[in-house]
Amino acid sequence: MNNDDREKNEKSGGASPNQHAPSGDRLAPVITLHHHDQHTDDTPEVVEGEIVDPTCGPQVEDPAPGTPGAEVVSRRDIYRSDLHAAGRGALAVATHPVTVGGTKALVRNTWFVFSGAGVLVQRWRDTHGTTRYERQMRAAEAAGDQDRLLEWEARDVAEKARRHGRVMDWVNAPLAWARAAGVGALITLGMLVGLGAVLAIAAKDISLVIAPITTVIHTIAWVVTFVTVYATVLTTLALTGAALGLWALGRARTEVPAWVATPSPPDQARGELVTADGIVTALTHLPIPKLRDAIKKNSWTPRFALIPTREGHGAFRGYRTIFDLPMGVTPKMITDQAEVLARNLHRITVEVWASDHGKEPGGTAGYVNLYVADSGVMDKPTPAYPLLHDGQTDVFTGVPMGITQRGEPVTMPVVGSNSVFGGQPGQGKSNAVRVAVAGIALDPLAEIRVHVFALNGDFDAYTPRLSRYDKGATTDHVTAAAEHLHHLYDEVGRREGRLAQLGAKKLTRPIAAKHPDLRPLVVAFSECHELFSHSEHGSLAAELAIAVVKRGRKTGITLIFDTQSARANAIPGQLVENVGFNGCFAVKTWRSNDGFLGDGSFAAGIRATELRFNTDRGTMITTGATDELFDLVRTYFIDVDDDTGWDQATDIITRATTNLAAHTPSATSHDTEDEIPARSLLADLITVCGGERVPAADLPARLRDLAPDWAPYQRLTGTKLRARLAAEHGIHVPSTKNKYPVDPDTLRDTHAREEQTARDEDDTAGDDDTGHG
Repeated sequence: MNNDDREKNEKSGGASPNQHAPSGDRLAPVITLHHHDQHTDDTPEVVEGEIVDPTCGPQVEDPAPGTPGAEVVSRRDIYRSDLHAAGRGALAVATHPVTVGGTKALVRNTWFVFSGAGVLVQRWRDTHGTTRYERQMRAAEAAGDQDRLLEWEARDVAEKARRHGRVMDWVNAPLAWARAAGVGALITLGMLVGLGAVLAIAAKDISLVIAPITTVIHTIAWVVTFVTVYATVLTTLALTGAALGLWALGRARTEVPAWVATPSPPDQARGELVTADGIVTALTHLPIPKLRDAIKKNSWTPRFALIPTREGHGAFRGYRTIFDLPMGVTPKMITDQAEVLARNLHRITVEVWASDHGKEPGGTAGYVNLYVADSGVMDKPTPAYPLLHDGQTDVFTGVPMGITQRGEPVTMPVVGSNSVFGGQPGQGKSNAVRVAVAGIALDPLAEIRVHVFALNGDFDAYTPRLSRYDKGATTDHVTAAAEHLHHLYDEVGRREGRLAQLGAKKLTRPIAAKHPDLRPLVVAFSECHELFSHSEHGSLAAELAIAVVKRGRKTGITLIFDTQSARANAIPGQLVENVGFNGCFAVKTWRSNDGFLGDGSFAAGIRATELRFNTDRGTMITTGATDELFDLVRTYFIDVDDDTGWDQATDIITRATTNLAAHTPSATSHDTEDEIPARSLLADLITVCGGERVPAADLPARLRDLAPDWAPYQRLTGTKLRARLAAEHGIHVPSTKNKYPVDPDTLRDTHAREEQTARDEDDTAGDDDTGHG
């Protein structure tokens, strides 16, 4: 082909015959992919095949620029890259969290509308049918309650009869409605005509007779026009309101499918805020079938007597709520699931405490009192002992013991109460008693005695403030402790008589301050299981301790016990039941729990078994400290160094001893007793009798008022007085009318005779000293 032909061919878009094979009589169209000046006449190799994905199979390098086919390859790659980019963009948009969240939100809110309609239908069925009666009958039959079953059957029959009567009323109602409508229309027409006549007469215009009727017709026409014109708007508003109502009902009463639910935050951040909805969700997932059925099938929701309310001080805060339970579910069922409930609220077990509100003062039966502490509260350190450097206490109002989960200070009652501390070894019992005794020591009027049935030095630093301190696990110590309990029992009787003489019903601080023989007396028995389990004296000691606890409450005598065993021979059950303050540290079994806190405590949700051994050291469950059914108390800590013997209580006791009131017995006050001048019983009796004969029973009180510092008068009674007068002075008091009056003249004569005898003896002794006989 010459150049002219080639140019002609190129201008016409054709190709030379030797570039493409002919097909029949027609030549295939020739498409020039690229034109190069250096093009030769060599026929290029034709490769037959199909276009495949370049990512599949072996990769072939693209033609170099400037070679035939390079421009086509370049455009193909650009097209494919644009297509892939568009696909990746569409995928990114479809999977973007905003898109996914928006789609889920749309589906979720649509679900709420339909589920709300379902709740409404269920309510209508319960209200207008016999579904609820059948449900109650099935429940009664399952529970084997025949009386309840018969009652609900009777209600079901009565409801069916009532509904049948309503259906018959609907059948007969149209005729009655038509009759009533006709009568109403005639009455209305008559009233309108009458009103028109009145208007016509008043205006003297006969056309006004039908004016009221015309007005009513125009009003009806306007209403029809308005409704017709704005029908779309009114319908839209009505449907929107209905949809919103169903949405709110569905959101409150149902749960959405998990795949469209709102993603939950991480466990660490989730559940910090406790709400009513969160409580309902936590209850829904408790393994209590009746509770779950009530919530999911019967659309039951708890009534909150107290919505979740923030409580606490400083770093020790949480939420308290009080709510009811459905029929067939008891508070004990909730407390039995404490671990699951805590998990559902995203807390550890000891941060969630549920109790029977009905057993609290002023509580409501069937309600649960739930406290949910903030996460990590149990790991925060307890504040320092508040009276470490200054301050005094009043045992009549209580002494500081620790703080609650809410950071509120807890005081242990002393006068008018007794205390028992128990728990596993090493969990803080001895420290709790040390804290209690330290607080008691800071009351200038309180006398303290301590028995430690071991050879530890827990109370060595307290010695200067104690009026009696015995320690050791020997039989001699047990014997001495039992004798001490017998003395305490006698002292209760003496104080009862003394208070009766004063006309007081119980010991008060003013009385204790005025009469040293009635100072508050606190006796602590540490490791008391060694005392009560003793084969010879244990039984008697238990009886005496129980008797003192029962009777001594009003006389100012307080007993404190601590032990690591809850068995009957370690701490008597009656003793635990009669004390006012119980403190239980971590224990393993419900028997030990009830052994320290009283029978039925575990069932009521008062559970020290939830406390973690060693982890919750220094934390106890207490009863009797506040109006609450129980409190979780973290005790203050009075530090001690076992290596050096240093005890933080030393400074407290030094300050307590310095501020001790006069005539309050202690280890240091015993040294000054001999410095009190001796008194003459006869002289004092002559003073208090005056010139009248006074019954012997009335004289001890007068003697104590005369000489409140003189110890022999503190425990003197009328019988002991008569015995002393007979034995020491030879005065026999007659039992005139069983009053045993003491004659002041006899006292004066005897006193004068004894003084004369004493002078004669002094003179005789003086003569002997000078050598005169």
